[in-house]
Amino acid sequence: MESITINCINDGKSYELPAGGRLRTIAPETIPDPFTGASCPVLAALVDHELRSLDDQIYHPHSVEFICQHHPEGHRTYLRSLSFLAQRAVRNLFPDKIFKINHSLPSGLYCKFRGEHMKDEDILRLREEMRRLVALDLPFTETIMLSDQAEELFRSQKQPLKAALQESLGTYYCPVYWLDGVADNFYGPLVPSTGYLKVFDLMPFHHGFCLQYPSYEDLSRTIPRQKQMKLTVTLKEYGYWCKATGIVSVGALNSRLMGGGAVSLINLCEARQERGYADLADKIYAVRDRVKIVFLAGPSSSGKTSSSLRLAQQCMVKEMNPKVIELDNYFVARERTPMDDNGNYDFEALGAMDLELLGNHLNTLLAGGEVELPRYDFKQGRPFFEGKKMHLEENDILIMEGIHALDPAMVPSVDQSRIFRIYASALTSLKLDENCCISTTDNRLLRRMVRDNRVRGITPEDTILRWASVRRGENHYIFPFQENADAQFNTALLYELPLLRYYAEPLLRRIRPSSPAYAEAVRLLKFLSYIAPLQPSEIAAIPPTSILREFIGGQTL
Repeated sequence: MESITINCINDGKSYELPAGGRLRTIAPETIPDPFTGASCPVLAALVDHELRSLDDQIYHPHSVEFICQHHPEGHRTYLRSLSFLAQRAVRNLFPDKIFKINHSLPSGLYCKFRGEHMKDEDILRLREEMRRLVALDLPFTETIMLSDQAEELFRSQKQPLKAALQESLGTYYCPVYWLDGVADNFYGPLVPSTGYLKVFDLMPFHHGFCLQYPSYEDLSRTIPRQKQMKLTVTLKEYGYWCKATGIVSVGALNSRLMGGGAVSLINLCEARQERGYADLADKIYAVRDRVKIVFLAGPSSSGKTSSSLRLAQQCMVKEMNPKVIELDNYFVARERTPMDDNGNYDFEALGAMDLELLGNHLNTLLAGGEVELPRYDFKQGRPFFEGKKMHLEENDILIMEGIHALDPAMVPSVDQSRIFRIYASALTSLKLDENCCISTTDNRLLRRMVRDNRVRGITPEDTILRWASVRRGENHYIFPFQENADAQFNTALLYELPLLRYYAEPLLRRIRPSSPAYAEAVRLLKFLSYIAPLQPSEIAAIPPTSILREFIGGQTL
């Protein structure tokens, strides 16, 4: 039998594998945790930078890197498999219920039964059934089915969204995964068996529960519990909006676009979002006797700049006069900037800002005084003053945008009752199907890739490779404080993924297979392949004030 040479990146050794042999036959059981050095189970493999299941057969020479859950692709593989485990346990205990994974939350994935409030005792039973299935170490398997047969199968399992998505794709075949006689469809590989899924928990929450998965910091423990009710309400409101439009899934979105409804959907979404900015201005106006400062925060590519400009317009409609202070001008001199664990300047740390000067300026403005605003020279790495002064009149409202705007430690000396805080992010409730929610992180990554390539000349490869660092900053400085907001604003638009596919797909295809960003590019391309793209004539209908114009160009704000 022909022998194939496999170069293993993990240990630098070469292995011989018979043609058609499976990756798991040469995979180590564990690899070292990059943070603690502890042994972590191998979950999947990157074959020439492309994610593959450990059960995949190999017919040609490759370079292979085995990955654990600390790798983003390993983490996603674990979550897909854990979702299927939960689905199988539900079918065992509650065969008449329709199980849905609605969206991600700070503490895990929010799950529920359709149209019902789950009881605590049902959640306890479900947790024990999942643990039983883990102990049995049941295999996950994959088959290829005719698409129309798969659609019928999913409908028989009360998964109409999954069937509708498959129908909208127009493909002849589709992959179907199986666990203990139950079928499902996922958009990436799974772990070999349920025995890999030992770390999870079910936390009762709202009308269902949070499916908690292992923490990045300690894979032996689940992700820490965090406040998440305000975020849940925002996502729930967007879910109601999706239902009102008849677009709760990508399959329904594709059908609307392919039926010629793109322009009407664009107009409807933009009208709703404009109403949202007006509602924010109404809330600020209602407390104008007390509040003089508006802080706006949100993660990367959430549309903070456009949101602050559109909010300012709506404030003017309410006869308030918005003024803007750019928090970036309050950085300390470069030599005072704190360092991160790698010895690099940490510009996202709270200590990178001159908090004393900022607090003094805000207190002076609130007292009716005048301040001279700094301007930061990023090339020289220090602030300077050029005579630009500001004071607040009776109808003035100060709008400030920055990553620390929800952290009370940013301006502890300022009367907090004078501040109105807003959290803005692209929080889509749109789902691929019943148990595959769309990552808001992916949505923002695509936004950033399109914008940075257009405005800053940054390649899509560099955007992907920098994204992990961006995410670390968000997890440390933004997400822990999002529940501090007085209002949360969802910048997502139902039509934006079809728009982003049009712009992002050709950028992603430029990434070469030899690049370390290739696996992520392949994953994003596969995700986008499920979404019908907008056409140029439809894109032309997007108004120049749209938040999405911040990313694709043509904005007039």
